[in-house]
Amino acid sequence: MDTPSLGIAPSLAAATAEELRRHAPFDQMDQACLDWLVARLSIVYFAPDADVLAPAAAPPEHLYIVKQGAVLGLSPEQTGQIPRWRLTAGECFPLGALLGKRPVTSVYRSGGDTFCYRLADSDFAELMERSPAFQHYATQRLASLLTLSRRNAQVDHAVSVAEQPLDRPVQDLLQRSVVACPAGTPVRAALATMQRERVGSILVTAADGAPAGIFTLRDLRDRVALPGYGLDAPIDEVMTREPVSLANTAMAFDAALTMTRHGFHHIVITDSGKAIGIVSESDLFALQRVGLTALSAGIRSAETLEQLVARSGAVRALGRNLLAQGVAAEQLTRILSTLNDLLTARVLDLAAAEAACTDPFCWLALGSEGRHEQTLATDQDNGIVFPDPADGNAEAVRSRLLPFARRVNEGLAACGFTLCPGDIMASNPRWCLSLSEWRREFSAWMGEPHAQALLNSTVFFDFRALYGHTTLADELRLWLAAQSRGRELFWRFMAENALRNEPPLGLVRDFVLGEHGGRSGTLDIKVNGAALFVDAARILSCAAGDTHTSTAERLRAVGEIRRLAAGDLAGWVEAFHFIQSQRLAHQQARVQAGLNPDNFIAPDALNTLDRRILKEAFRQAGKLQQRLRLDYRL
Repeated sequence: MDTPSLGIAPSLAAATAEELRRHAPFDQMDQACLDWLVARLSIVYFAPDADVLAPAAAPPEHLYIVKQGAVLGLSPEQTGQIPRWRLTAGECFPLGALLGKRPVTSVYRSGGDTFCYRLADSDFAELMERSPAFQHYATQRLASLLTLSRRNAQVDHAVSVAEQPLDRPVQDLLQRSVVACPAGTPVRAALATMQRERVGSILVTAADGAPAGIFTLRDLRDRVALPGYGLDAPIDEVMTREPVSLANTAMAFDAALTMTRHGFHHIVITDSGKAIGIVSESDLFALQRVGLTALSAGIRSAETLEQLVARSGAVRALGRNLLAQGVAAEQLTRILSTLNDLLTARVLDLAAAEAACTDPFCWLALGSEGRHEQTLATDQDNGIVFPDPADGNAEAVRSRLLPFARRVNEGLAACGFTLCPGDIMASNPRWCLSLSEWRREFSAWMGEPHAQALLNSTVFFDFRALYGHTTLADELRLWLAAQSRGRELFWRFMAENALRNEPPLGLVRDFVLGEHGGRSGTLDIKVNGAALFVDAARILSCAAGDTHTSTAERLRAVGEIRRLAAGDLAGWVEAFHFIQSQRLAHQQARVQAGLNPDNFIAPDALNTLDRRILKEAFRQAGKLQQRLRLDYRL
């Protein structure tokens, strides 16, 4: 229990102000505001392992600033003592709860003898008005605020789960030291080790400690028991060779995508090339009703379109489940896009078998699918590139591919990917082209940037290979990157076009709202939100000859190429992902209400915290657009 509060004695006020000046944001506050703050602070002591704050029915009544010691953050369901984060001298809490006027969602516990400055919530509100520096700190630290927002989403969806493991290094998921045996070990001995250690897999190591293979219970079934293989044979003969491995610093999200793409259930974790453990699918997705690997395997094994239609419903259900668990927008859209890629590839497999298609081609993903940014509501944007025919008769190849493409587009529509209203699909002869024809199209758009050319560029510049002869898309991408450099007039027109879409920030109200989908007081968060970042990132990236397609990757690449301020880049990326998270949350709410998902949100329906972050996200979009204005003198 904490001791009674002690006010700051006048004789100590100057020393307290000097102490606070060593930390942000107090180092940016003017002296009058800092003196006003110090006069209203009290000091409170917390004994080791005392709860400073815990989830309750009411919002917190104070802002705390750590003076000495540490405050640890734990999940309310956490039984162990390993904290999720640690606050030390100068750090403030709980900003998100105070801004949102909501209860805290974590347990704040003292990590030893701890002293904190304490400020009443009414004084906190006044400090926000008095000090622009403090307000900037409290409202624009998007990384921390986004984390709080995702935790709010968990509460909103009534999902009582531990923190998702996807946004932490894979080494944090290792529950024990690696269970391994050297190459040459008899199968019987390896099984004895697995039984003793109570594990479902064992790593087989080479002489230098590097992973040589992995042996799982599935291998026992498929390679030992069913074929009647001898248990005294060396494990080398029945293990899975060259197992996929990730460095211990890789994110768990990377492991999840790797499992999904390849259908693996285990990934070896290494440190400096030596195996230190194994992460399994259950480690990553123990919280999920449906595992990613199981779902991806179901997609790969589907033999009919009807089976794929059922799997597509499971993909959307999984997306909603992950969103409710608080998975970040960047990770969730990548997961959805990866699973949708698998669905599309299987539709292509089935269509190719039915059509007996023998012409080489590459299926192109365009638009949001090309950027790995699909949400719960998406239509089709795709095309085909095929090699230049030796006889020069591209029309003959096209005539054979178009019926096949139509079958694929219709199959995807049955799986929930609606037909593109603008007919930007591979079954349209305009977008089923040879490599040379695609080059001519891009050259024409960049050479004569009329309105339709600019519109086409916003979709087709985001292409990536999804299926088939992927080297065709790689060749086209490298050619386009080289051609994009030096096209200043084209990119100036693209920038002018992008700048016509301004962030919906109002002068009287926070947001400029209208009527969308028959609902007043809404804004289109896709067109007037996400597109602000997507369009600017495309221009900055492609003009620099970069070959990435996703918005976040483009911004990060441009930051390295042009050595832009790290703070600016972080703000743009975080703001974009917050807008994406709001799109996803809104779409999920529509689906749960039995309505079609759309992108028309009502900011007034958001909680105070999310509304404040959304406003700052639009400000970040304005800053990104200002970069375009400076670059092209617009």
